[in-house]
Amino acid sequence: MINLDGIQPFAEGGNRICYQHPDHKNICLKITHPGLPKKLKKEASWYKKLRSEESFDDNFREKNAYQQKAINMHDGKIWNHLAKWYGFKETSLGIASATELILNDGIIAGTLESYLFKYGKTQQITDAINDFEQWLRETLLLTKNILPHNLVVQSKDDALVLKIIDGLGCSSFLKLPELNNFFARKYVERRIDLMHSRIDWDLSGRQGKWK
Repeated sequence: MINLDGIQPFAEGGNRICYQHPDHKNICLKITHPGLPKKLKKEASWYKKLRSEESFDDNFREKNAYQQKAINMHDGKIWNHLAKWYGFKETSLGIASATELILNDGIIAGTLESYLFKYGKTQQITDAINDFEQWLRETLLLTKNILPHNLVVQSKDDALVLKIIDGLGCSSFLKLPELNNFFARKYVERRIDLMHSRIDWDLSGRQGKWK
């Protein structure tokens, strides 16, 4: 068991808390807030209450998302812009989803959101976004809305590389993108369009709605 007692998380969201593995600095341990899946199920619509409690847990949703066709088909290229998943690990604070922690010279990589707020849309980050887009089109990786705080900026060979650290999975009510490449392409293009809308919204000072 991994002992996290006394260790401060490096990030915390509405659903999970993120810790750096005490013995392996390049591993992130994501732990669901205690009792959250049960609370979400209780507050869900009646038809969603028919689902298992696990389906309300981001860790188990992440596990399922990492089993999608795009990841199984593109074993090498897929990791160019995606943090690896190492399975579940038992910790002193509960079960953790273990993923690759992206580092820059030993320091946890910052998010695209923080980069944009600090530097704006530089040519370097524009090139990184374009490369990321092309990779999405080639791999047809299914994600939820691609938000800048779910992408980190890695420095690599004098260039910047975007990597997804959260938000995998298909958010369509009908899961056609999981079954057919035609629908997957349409789905991915929509995610790319929404990503740009969100980036522009962030840079505009978040005026109005981003969608």
